[in-house]
Amino acid sequence: MAQDTNRLTRHILLAMLLGIGLGACAQWLLESLALPSLNTFFHTWLSGGLFWVIGKVFVASLKLLVVPLVLVSLVCGAASLSAGSELGRVGLKTLILYLLTTALAISLAMLAAVLFEPGVGVSLETRGPVQVNTPTSFANVLVGIFPSNPFAAMVEGNMLQVIVFALLLGTALRQAGTAGQRIHAQFNDWNEVVMVLVGLLMRFAPYGVFALLFNLFAEKGFATLQDLALYFMTVLLVLLAQMLLVYPSLLVFLARLNPLIFLKKMRQVHVFAFSTASSNATLPVTLQVVEKRLGVDNRIASFAIPLGATLNMDGTAIMQGVATVFIAQAYGVDLSMSAYLLVILTATLASVGTAGVPGVGLVTLSMVLQQVNLPVEGIALIMGVDRLLDMLRTAVNVTGDAAVACVVAASEGKLNPECYAQQTGVTESG
Repeated sequence: MAQDTNRLTRHILLAMLLGIGLGACAQWLLESLALPSLNTFFHTWLSGGLFWVIGKVFVASLKLLVVPLVLVSLVCGAASLSAGSELGRVGLKTLILYLLTTALAISLAMLAAVLFEPGVGVSLETRGPVQVNTPTSFANVLVGIFPSNPFAAMVEGNMLQVIVFALLLGTALRQAGTAGQRIHAQFNDWNEVVMVLVGLLMRFAPYGVFALLFNLFAEKGFATLQDLALYFMTVLLVLLAQMLLVYPSLLVFLARLNPLIFLKKMRQVHVFAFSTASSNATLPVTLQVVEKRLGVDNRIASFAIPLGATLNMDGTAIMQGVATVFIAQAYGVDLSMSAYLLVILTATLASVGTAGVPGVGLVTLSMVLQQVNLPVEGIALIMGVDRLLDMLRTAVNVTGDAAVACVVAASEGKLNPECYAQQTGVTESG
C-alpha cells in the first residue's frame, strides 16, 4: 500500500539521521571521557559487535540479490523487446546517455577544481603511504566482458560477464519460438519471486541503515572533514550540481518530465545508496522504484538499471576529476589542456566495468593518475574523507541510472505518465 511505502521511507530516513547523530555523539564521548573500560565495551559489544553484525548481514542480504536480479531482469528485458532492432536501439540510447552524463560529470568536476583550487596549500609531509591495487587495463576490461563460463561469472560476481550472458540468453529466447516463450515465462515468474524477496528485505532496512551509519560515524565522526574541507566541499558541490541540475535537465528537455517528482520518488533509493555506498547493493531498490513508482516499463527498466549499476558511475567520475586536479595542485604540477582531455577520456572509459562496490573508485583513480604522470601516492591525501564521499557519489550514480531509464523509456513510449505523476507513491512488491 502507498501508506506502507511512505512509512518505510520515513523510517529509513529517521534511522539514517539517528545513526549519524548517535554515532557522532558516541565518538565524541569516547574521546572526551577516555575510559579504557568504556572503549572496550563499546568497540567489543556495540560498534564491533551487535551493530557490526546487523550492518554486515544487511549488506550481505542486499548483495545476495544482485546476481539473480541482474540475470533474471536482463533476460526478461532482452527477451521482451520485440525485435533485434529495438534491442539495438534501446541499448544504443542507453549507452550513449550513460557515457554522455559521465563525460559531463568529470568535465564539471575538473572545472570546479580549477576554479576553487582545493589542493593549493595542502601539506604533504603529514600524509602516510597508500596501498592501491594495480588497475586492470582497458583492453583487458574489454576482453573480460565476454564470459567463458557463465556459472563462474555468477559465482565470482563478475557483473559485466553476467550482463553479456543475460543479454545473449534473452535474445536467444526471443528468437527460439515456442520453446523460448515457455522459458521466458519461467524467467518472468522468477522475476516476480525476486521482487518479493526485495520487498521482504525492505522491512529490515531501517535497522541495517542505522547500524551502518552508526558504526561509520562512531569511528570517523566529523573530524576527518576539517583537513580536507575545501576538497570535500568541491566534490559535494559538483555532486549536487549533477543530481539537481544535469539529471533534471535531461528529464525536462529529453523526456518532458517533472524533475521534482523524480527526485521526490528517488528518496528511498538515495538513502540505500548513501548507507551502503554500493550501486550493486542498491540495485534491487533502484529497479523496484523505477518500475513501480516512476512508471518505467519493465522491458526498459530491467535492461537499463542493471546495465547502469555496472557501466554508469557519474559520481565516481566526479571524484576522480576533482581528485586528479587536487593531487596535481598539492604536488605543484601544472596540467596541460591535453592532460585534462586525457583525464576526461580515461575516467569516462574507466567507468565501464567499474564494480559497484564501496571504495572501488580509488582503484580506477590510480589508473587516471598514471595516465597524466601524477604520483599514485597522492591518493593518500583524500582517503580520510573518501568513505563519506563514496556514500554521496553512490547516490549520484543510482540517480543517473534512474534518470537515463526514464529518458529512454519516454523516448520509446514505454513510460506510464500517470504512474510517474502520481504523488502518493504506489504499492511495493511484497
